[in-house]
Formats: sequence, structure tokens, C-alpha cells
Amino acid sequence: MMFDEASQAADVVAAQLTRNAAAVRRIGALLRRIKPAFVATCARGSSDHSATYAKYLIESRTGILTASLAPSIHSVYKKPLHFDGGLCLVISQSGASPDLLAVAHAAKQCGAHVLAILNMADSPLAAVADDVIEIHAGREQSVAATKSFIGSLSALLQLVAAWQQDDELTAALTATPDLLRKAWDADWCAALEPIAAARNVFVLGRGVGLGIAQEAALKLKEVCGLHAEAYSAAEVLHGPIAIAKIGFPVLVFAQRDETRAGLAALVDELLRRDIALITAGVQHAKAINLPEISGHPAVEPLLRIQSFYRLAVGLSLKLGLDPDRPPYLTKVTATV
Repeated sequence: MMFDEASQAADVVAAQLTRNAAAVRRIGALLRRIKPAFVATCARGSSDHSATYAKYLIESRTGILTASLAPSIHSVYKKPLHFDGGLCLVISQSGASPDLLAVAHAAKQCGAHVLAILNMADSPLAAVADDVIEIHAGREQSVAATKSFIGSLSALLQLVAAWQQDDELTAALTATPDLLRKAWDADWCAALEPIAAARNVFVLGRGVGLGIAQEAALKLKEVCGLHAEAYSAAEVLHGPIAIAKIGFPVLVFAQRDETRAGLAALVDELLRRDIALITAGVQHAKAINLPEISGHPAVEPLLRIQSFYRLAVGLSLKLGLDPDRPPYLTKVTATV
């Protein structure tokens, strides 16, 4: 199921471009009119990795401060926050988690405009939100989210393109379904053996690529049973890299934007320490270089994670696991 669902991501994005066009134009015009003072994101799991992507995308494209909100401030600590003048962006596949609902209610009562990005349009969260952008991923049966995650990233791209009236980003979106199909067909099998032989993995990204590093690390835990941690490429040398050694591979995601030069320099530094590197988006003669599909820098993270999902299924099977039924996990986690 995970393999089949991940392979549908291109169709999900293609459907979004048509079905969400009117909604994102209207919401984009609304945001230009209300001029939110800040954006507070709220999400859990893979959706929170979408929120990381949203932070870098929104801040780099609009200049508006975007920060992740801790849902427990409302759901557990019962402390009100000052939302007046802000946009509360809630991202969820199910739209049913009690803590996210608590945040949406509180934000609305405190003067925020609540925008939900959801896969379930008839969910409780949809009833609370002022506006909804649908992911249109359809039913996702595998516990590990794939097409809905990529759909949440493309929905964010649609939103920001409409908000900023960014013709370049809009044009890049139209090319994304075809690029996702190419990314799905990319052969990342060279990464199978070094990761399968490891028990610990670092996954690195930066900027709009950090969210997919977080997502890849989660999938390595969920469906491959590996201890994997994601770090910003700007942070890994500030301590974490001390535990990396022979047999501890590092997977590096890069996109062709202002962060790429720094990632290339980091790759050089890590290779000098004899750390096994697997790279996608930056090439080095001494690294395992995975095929990369190029596109707009804001789109490339979607392409990298699409290729990774196919690798994750193959890795799970190679390790004798069932990628559709990770132990102890359920599809919907109702966090309070």
C-alpha cells in the first residue's frame, strides 16, 4: 500500500492545481488584504514536517515571521496566547486530533484567522477553520503518510504563489506532476546496502529542505526500524556529528538555492572525517550520489522526498519488515 500510495503523489498534485485554484486565489487575496502580522503553524507528525517547510517557504517569500506553536500550551496547560492579527495555519491529514482542534478554537477566539490544510474536508477541524485548503490525496491506508505529505507541501506552494502573486512559482507548480513522476522512477538503490547495514543514520537538509530531512528520518524509524535523526546542515557540526563514525551513514538532501553552497562545503568536511555520505542534490566524487531531478528550488524538496519514499519501501522489505504495518503505530493518532 505504501508503494502504491506514494506513486500517486503526481496525480494528487495535478488534481490540486485544478481543484484548489479558485480557493487559493481567494485566500491569497484575503491574506494580502488582512496582512497577517505573523503566522503560527500547528501540526503533528509528518504534517509538522510540512510546517517546517511552510516556515522557510513563507518567511523567504513574504518576510512574515512564521513559528511553530506547541499545541499543549492550549490542550494541556490551558494557557491563552495572543493571536490577534495573526494567521494560524493548522496542517492535518485527519483533522481530528483533539490538541489541534483546541488550538484552532483558541486561535479563533483570540482574533486569528484560522486556515487549515486538510485531507479530510468533512473533519471537525474543517468545521472550526475560517478557510480550508484541501490536500485531495484521497484515502491513504498505509500507516506511513506519503502522498498526503507531498500533497500538503504542494498545497503550501499553491497558497504562497497565490498570496504573493508569484508567476514564476505558479509556473513551476504546473511542471511539478511530471517532475514527480520522474522522481518516482529515479533509481536510489545505491543507498540500500549502506543504510541497511547501519543501525543509526543522520539525515541533513537546510532551508526548505529541512522539512523533508525530518520526514525521511521519521520514515526510517517508522517503516525501517532504524534510529534516524534529522538535523539542519547548519547545526550538525555543533555537537551531533561527534557520534557519527564508520558504519553510521549520513544522508544529505540539497536543493538548488542559496543553501546549496553551504551544503557542498559540509559534504567536503564530513568526507574528510571518513563518514559515509549519501547525497541527493549535491555531488561529490567520494560520496554515493543519488540521481536528482531538477526543478524550481522550492519544488525540489518534493522531488527528493518522492524518490526517498520508494527507497524507504525497498529498504523496509530488505530488512524483512512490512512497510504498511509498522509496530505499535496507527493511522490516526489522537493526541491531547
